[in-house]
Amino acid sequence: MDTRRAALVAAFVCPLVVGAAMLAAVPATNGAAIDGASVARATTLPAANVTSLACPPRAGETNTSGADTADEPRIAGLYPNPTTDENVGEFVALETPPDTRLGNLTLTDGHTTARLPNETVSGRIALSMAPDVTATLTDVPVRELEGRLRLAADGDALRLRNATATVDSVSYDRAPTAEQWYRTTSTDGEANRGNDGRWWPRDATCLPVSTAAVDDATAFVLPDGPGVPRETIRTAEDRLLLAGYTVTSEAIAADLVAAADRGVEVAVLLEASPVGGTPAATEGVLETLADGGVEVRVIGGEDSRYRYHHPKYAVADDRLLVTTENWKPSGVGGESNRGWGIRLESEPLAADLATVFHADFAGRDTTVGAAYRRNTTFTDDGPVYSSSAPEYPTTHEPTPVPVESAELLLAPDNADARLTAMLENANEEILVLQPSIADDVSLLEATLEAARRGVEVRILVGSARYNAAENEALAADLEQIADRENLPLEVRLVGDTDRFEKIHAKGIVIDGETAVVGSANWNSNSLENNREVLVALHGEAVADYYATVFESDWAGDSWSFPIGAGVAVAVALAVAAVVGRRYVRFGDESAVENESAVDPVTPDANDED
Repeated sequence: MDTRRAALVAAFVCPLVVGAAMLAAVPATNGAAIDGASVARATTLPAANVTSLACPPRAGETNTSGADTADEPRIAGLYPNPTTDENVGEFVALETPPDTRLGNLTLTDGHTTARLPNETVSGRIALSMAPDVTATLTDVPVRELEGRLRLAADGDALRLRNATATVDSVSYDRAPTAEQWYRTTSTDGEANRGNDGRWWPRDATCLPVSTAAVDDATAFVLPDGPGVPRETIRTAEDRLLLAGYTVTSEAIAADLVAAADRGVEVAVLLEASPVGGTPAATEGVLETLADGGVEVRVIGGEDSRYRYHHPKYAVADDRLLVTTENWKPSGVGGESNRGWGIRLESEPLAADLATVFHADFAGRDTTVGAAYRRNTTFTDDGPVYSSSAPEYPTTHEPTPVPVESAELLLAPDNADARLTAMLENANEEILVLQPSIADDVSLLEATLEAARRGVEVRILVGSARYNAAENEALAADLEQIADRENLPLEVRLVGDTDRFEKIHAKGIVIDGETAVVGSANWNSNSLENNREVLVALHGEAVADYYATVFESDWAGDSWSFPIGAGVAVAVALAVAAVVGRRYVRFGDESAVENESAVDPVTPDANDED
């Protein structure tokens, strides 16, 4: 079997321990190792300076970073705050050189001290006061500490000592529940010291970017091309995996049931606690799916792996469909939003995305649909879309386009770093389309830096009543920076249009050669805490398709804020403008539609339609 067809097995989730590697640049080659594991697949990275986060290697695996060659033991990971009673089973992970004698080593927090067992070890081990419990939390060998040591959930400082000399030390602030800290590795392969590491949710995937050739692609936008998502579902023959933040479309539910009826393996995964509550229409969808024999799970709740399950994708046989829109009438149904979407025929990428789906679907934080439906209070949907809703013209037809290669990007796994790298490598032009943008998100800073080196930047954001004020304030700030520094940067808010109701797309076009389509908003929560799925599409033809849509939306009644106005003035005028301008074409949309406005760390700017 072609190695490209081999999926990343669902076991490729972050174990609860051990060191991590930041993979250095991977040359363009086939059969490149994914991380330290033994599974290989075809990988071709179009950018030479890509750095991807790999899973911490498990017992028996080789750490490709070279960290295992350290000449002294080092603290590689911490798990201070498990979900067990009184945190029983908490542990410290140690990386050791070959044939390391532990007998002279101790661990101390400055108040209590525990001695390591008098054994000789090699590689990674976990040290615990309750080894039997810890053995259920990690797959590396566990050794029992002698004495007493507790890892404080609200922060601690640990030292690994050899007699009176400190061999290694780390400190941490509050330990998130059910998350492990592991030390990262510098890009030159040297093990970082001190507190260079990161927290990662227990059992969350931490996969690198996967890249493959594309056999066939169809680019589409919404509301123009709602037929593509439904056609994708209706033509599935073997498997159909659908993931979303919300699923309220009865038409989509009926298509899924019809697929199951013709023998397709169908499964659905959605968010358990969307902002503002689970829409009432979800209840009927869940009932339809249950009656039709479709397996449904919801993901979320206390100690969930992700703050929100926020992707919008489907895997149908060897095709993947990735959109910016929810599975609801206003989204993929084409009744409201400006959204972007892509359907790709790519066996390896479909396999990789299916692996992500199954890893998320099988997690400890999922609930079967029937139990969720019994125990959930459903909320009012807000605006009702029906035959009386305005019909939008098909200005941009779905179009088959050649795609040279595509990258599958995941948050929180790798999307932030990869998108930043692409923006940093831009040479001529960056086009950004977002409902709203947080002013401190790393991608905005990378975009500003691109403008500072002469890249022409245009940013188009939404102007619905729930995000106009914040977008006006951001636009005013960016225009001031552009004016002060003489930067080739312009920001506009989309105005009244007869082509769609509001901006919901999250897209980027870089240098007319790469387009990015997916669910991630430009805010830190989306990139750092949510499950998000995006694709980066390489090729002039596909980039041109989305650039053409962007140019049309940019020219169509969009408007800029006067340069020189301050934030306070921008907010005041924006509020007045919302009263004086008709940004929303119909419906009295709930205030919680603007998730970012309700809670700055929530996933989306307007996913509650």
